[in-house]
Amino acid sequence: MSEILERGDAFFSYRPRVGVAEVLELSDVQRFFVVLKPDDDRRYRRLIVGRKRLPDPRSHEREWAFVAEVTDDPAELRAETEDEPRARLVGAARYAIADHDGHSHLAYVLAPSPHPAPLQRALKIQPEASYIVAVRNPDAPAPPGAGLPEHRRAQYPPELRERFGGRRFIPANPPDVLDYPGAELVLIGTPDGSGSLERDTIHGWLERGVELGEVVRAEGAE
Repeated sequence: MSEILERGDAFFSYRPRVGVAEVLELSDVQRFFVVLKPDDDRRYRRLIVGRKRLPDPRSHEREWAFVAEVTDDPAELRAETEDEPRARLVGAARYAIADHDGHSHLAYVLAPSPHPAPLQRALKIQPEASYIVAVRNPDAPAPPGAGLPEHRRAQYPPELRERFGGRRFIPANPPDVLDYPGAELVLIGTPDGSGSLERDTIHGWLERGVELGEVVRAEGAE
């Protein structure tokens, strides 16, 4: 049985490499962003995915990401994404973070989109997907060359820091652990899509539509 911890809108965008007019494949992408906007909250989290694509759920692939920005002001997101070359929206979705058998899942269902399917495939943006999400202890040592340097890691308050209890990773429960710039996470693909999170329920969330609003403009969509 799954417990829904958070639900909201997700926005996938990318920044093309300098001098690239038409983005056709992953090598044309400089940065890949995921913005999470929880329902009934003006908070926006902007994540940067390290290898510029989501993990492949079929092969239990893992991808590292970190929270680059947390803000309740869309203008701040806009300022970060309007530097040249501007970030471009490539997809929007309904998402959920849920507790499932002691670990946390981030699942989404993609909204219908006019954006190029080949680019979505290159970025591993599936029509629907589910990932186990684990948040890294900022006090745990990292392998050489991996992760953020210590001065850029999340500065958690004592009540959240205590949740790690000496462990290297914990579930994203509560999702508040993602509300701190520098929070590092690992996404692990799971092959069952959103099935573990009550597929009918997630699809029902799409019925109300994905409200792009200011976030689309902030992400540089035309």
